[in-house]
Amino acid sequence: MSDITRADGAVGLRPGSVVITDCDHDTIAPEQAVLSDPRVQLRLASCKTGQDIIDQASDAHVLINQYAPVTGEVLDALPHCRLVVRYGVGVDNVDVPAATKRGVWVANVPDYGSDEVADHTVALAFSLLRGVVRLNGSVRRGAWAYAAARPLRRLSTLTFGVVGCGAIGTAVARRAAALGMRVIGTDLDPSRTLAADTPIENVSFDELLATADVLSLHANLTEASHHLIGRQALNAMKPTAYLLNTARGGLVDSVALLDALNRDALAGAALDVLETEPPDDTGRALAVHDRVILTPHAAWYSEESFVTLKNEVAHEALRVLRGERPRCPVNNPAEAQR
Repeated sequence: MSDITRADGAVGLRPGSVVITDCDHDTIAPEQAVLSDPRVQLRLASCKTGQDIIDQASDAHVLINQYAPVTGEVLDALPHCRLVVRYGVGVDNVDVPAATKRGVWVANVPDYGSDEVADHTVALAFSLLRGVVRLNGSVRRGAWAYAAARPLRRLSTLTFGVVGCGAIGTAVARRAAALGMRVIGTDLDPSRTLAADTPIENVSFDELLATADVLSLHANLTEASHHLIGRQALNAMKPTAYLLNTARGGLVDSVALLDALNRDALAGAALDVLETEPPDDTGRALAVHDRVILTPHAAWYSEESFVTLKNEVAHEALRVLRGERPRCPVNNPAEAQR
């Protein structure tokens, strides 16, 4: 892959192949507009497995990726690859250590829909705490009484708990505090320092579980955080508490959550993400549960965030094709170019 040098002597855009491994969006027009330079070859594949990526993207210098798994074996079969950039925040379907070892950048877009996710989280919380879905359902069935949603509590008497105090968790906390709720939180990253103006009271994870009336998840999914909310954590929560998850489905043990709801060990849950999407049998059981609100991994979405996300993954591809660092890398490979 030869360099193209600009008139000022700096390294410019290098010819390269950018492959979108998979994408369930209805258009890739924003990516095409950003990557319109004739030196860039952009194509959309339809990969579901690692072998699909090997078969359809072996010449790629950049992978723009949504769900298909990117493993070390896949990267070994892509000798030109310099970057894997994900549509979204989570990178749990990318083997980041394997990429780092092979000198491949991994990047995400952590800020494309922060306001949307925070707003969606609060909308879900409202729907639970004010009984909106239950009341709507009862009216549709012909009833006209507030009893369908009992008991409801005044928001200012409740404690809102946040797991993960990054940009989204903090944005949710500010919204909850503005509604008069006490906000407590804990972060799984010990190196993170809470912002000086945050309304979050820092507490231990155990205290969070025992105290929160609403527990909202905003952590990354890692080996350590997988099933963070399992049987033990659910049993430690108040039976009157609600669980919110607009982060990653794997943070919650779906089987344990369904069992807790069926045992009345939890008042309800609102989920935008599941361990398996679209839902498997457990997910479908949660979807029809009368104390669960489920949305289809849509918290990130607005027309504005949609365009921002697609523009930014394409700009990350351009940066790396120019020999630059990604704007939002999640790793630091010893050698970004092999």
